[in-house]
Amino acid sequence: MLTFQSVSEAKPGDRWRALFEAYWPAYERWFLSEGVEARQTYLAGYRALKKHMPELVPTYDKLVELVGGGDVAARFLSFYCPPPYLSGCSQAVKAGDEPLLVRNYDYPPALSDAVILNSRWNDRWVTGMTDGLFGLVDGMNEAGLAVSLTFGGRTIVGDGFGVPIIIRYVLEFCRTTQEAVRALKRIPCHMAYNVTVVDKNGRYNTVYMSPDRGTSVTDQPVATNHQEQVEWHRHARATATVERERFLLQRLTLHDEPADRFIAAFQKPPLYSLAYDRGFGTLYTAVYWPARGAIEYRWPGEVWDHEVTNPSIGTRTIKFPAGAMLA
Repeated sequence: MLTFQSVSEAKPGDRWRALFEAYWPAYERWFLSEGVEARQTYLAGYRALKKHMPELVPTYDKLVELVGGGDVAARFLSFYCPPPYLSGCSQAVKAGDEPLLVRNYDYPPALSDAVILNSRWNDRWVTGMTDGLFGLVDGMNEAGLAVSLTFGGRTIVGDGFGVPIIIRYVLEFCRTTQEAVRALKRIPCHMAYNVTVVDKNGRYNTVYMSPDRGTSVTDQPVATNHQEQVEWHRHARATATVERERFLLQRLTLHDEPADRFIAAFQKPPLYSLAYDRGFGTLYTAVYWPARGAIEYRWPGEVWDHEVTNPSIGTRTIKFPAGAMLA
């Protein structure tokens, strides 16, 4: 079982600090798994933040202060050149009279924050699923901008930020898809990731980010776990990335179906994954409605409704297949 919790705190304070203290022992082990010498220094991370995301620095400073100002925690919270990590995930924008972004997050349950954080750190309400308690793997802001990520299916690792803090930055400081794309094009990412954005007017893009090649902006409404083409064939076969992409594109182009049927497809194969033993089981489906500021977190047989400016606070305990938490 995995308990998802929804927390609201306008400015960083005791609630966020309590979450960090609970999760920090596990994150510290992961962050130092290759040795402290493998991680960038505090100063390198701070300088990178100041260069590429200067507006986020005051929030970063406040979070570091809340957790006691320790060197390792400060390095971790910069998200600069972290250890590599992989996820699965499928996401798609359904345009029309009311645009929506739907995504499945495929990841080991034991490694997920499972925290929905509602905050107003920089004068704009933001709600999303956290990673590292500072970053986000998907979310939406009160301006009606929704963003989510998938792993890009390449093994390359380079200098740059972990993509969750980039998602955080976009939702804190961007209002439209155009603004989000500009930010995504200039901020370096340490691994290959696909970021899909859609705003309340229905404008959308999928951005292919990578540390070793220029950022590519596409009109694709769909992203799974490869970019222009499959490069890591073993991973592609294991995650069925091509099959999932084709399935989604077919539904968008050949099926004139209502939104509820499109959303329901994410909770069935081939999109819904039971591969928890390989670290690619579906943890939740997120549905973002930018025009109305509404969010749904879904599991088979259960829906948890949220609003960006009026969050639902509490917990939901989800039962996964036996052995899933060991992945």
